[in-house]
Amino acid sequence: MSPWRSELSFVLLSLLFGAFFAKLFNQASLVLWLCLVSYLARHLFFVNRLLAWLQGGRASQMPQGDGVWEEIYYLIFRLRRRNKRRKKQLIQMLERFRTATAALPDATVVLGPRDEIDWFNEAAGQLLGLRRGDIGQQIGNLLRYPKFTDYLKRKDYHQATIGIPSPAAENVQLEIRVVPYGDDLRLLVAQDVTQLRFMERVRTDFIANVSHELRTPLTVLKGYLETLSDADATPPAYLKVFRRMEEQTTRMQSLIDGLLSLTRLESGAHALVPKPVDVPALLKLIREEAGLLSDRGPEIELRLETQAGLMGAEPELRSAFSNLVVNAVKYTPPEGRVTVRWRDEGQGARLDVEDTGPGIAQEHLPRLTERFYRVDVEGGKSGSGLGLAIAKHVMARHGAELKIASTPGKGSCFSCCFGEQRVIRALPLAAQATAA
Repeated sequence: MSPWRSELSFVLLSLLFGAFFAKLFNQASLVLWLCLVSYLARHLFFVNRLLAWLQGGRASQMPQGDGVWEEIYYLIFRLRRRNKRRKKQLIQMLERFRTATAALPDATVVLGPRDEIDWFNEAAGQLLGLRRGDIGQQIGNLLRYPKFTDYLKRKDYHQATIGIPSPAAENVQLEIRVVPYGDDLRLLVAQDVTQLRFMERVRTDFIANVSHELRTPLTVLKGYLETLSDADATPPAYLKVFRRMEEQTTRMQSLIDGLLSLTRLESGAHALVPKPVDVPALLKLIREEAGLLSDRGPEIELRLETQAGLMGAEPELRSAFSNLVVNAVKYTPPEGRVTVRWRDEGQGARLDVEDTGPGIAQEHLPRLTERFYRVDVEGGKSGSGLGLAIAKHVMARHGAELKIASTPGKGSCFSCCFGEQRVIRALPLAAQATAA
């Protein structure tokens, strides 16, 4: 209240002098008017001084004042000094950020609200071919790749990264991710994944070549074992050995077929040619085949809640659906039940394969779709560890999603969720005739 006391003292002193001169000259109204003009002129003087101080921009030179103006000058001075200190801290933080990002081996670009380039590090110049003169330009005008342009237009930055070739370095593959931050700003990070892609291709080619080379000798070996197992001249003591060898040969051949199928899906060498698929007829066939695998297996219940079909590759869908059903049969006890449900969700279609088996612990669920990853379950028959990996890649090729839910002791549910663009509400006559 000290500034207001000073201001009130000034007002009372002005009124005292005004009353004195009004009594002296007998002009009360004139003197009162002069007092008000003087008081207003004083405030205008301090306002003008404040304006000159703010326009001058020198926060360290606080103007002198009295009364309430002294407190106003001091508060503004303290606020400007605090802002100056905060601005200095922000500049230091920005410089540290730029120094850190400049040292990153990955290309880093700061994008504005209109996808214009605000800043980029040295690696962005080497990998993306950006120059200092490109600041302010839209990144889509400099990286002219349809996949990257669609990625920016969709603004769905939570999806997986996209890969494009480097526009500045020959034979360099980049993986790009855009991370939103701040107030409608984005951070574009491009990583050189050339070596990683090369190693993946070497691994895929190695598995494909080895699997292909093993098929022929395994086929020959299996043929001889079948002949020896069925021959009348074979001693009974050797029959059990030959049949056990034949079982293991069959298992190895199944494993190689699965590896070759997974390699084809991962490589993407064969483009997906969508055709109408009668899913209800396909599921009926899969149920019959799964029932023949085990005479004493669990009951398989098929619930067709819709007659809708899909646009896709029937061999791939059959492989994925069959793997899910066969896995459910393997891990479900004979007294249990496997339920296969095909339903229309309005905005898509969904296949649920639910079993009453022992279930899977939560820590295993994220890794179930990895190749050769298997969970030891009591009472379940060990598989190759490729079925879920194949199903996952088939779903990815069809723009669908494989969801897994499981509760230990209660069972599991594997769901294939298809988007609306894949669903066919009324199958063409040709597809219906083929299914029939």
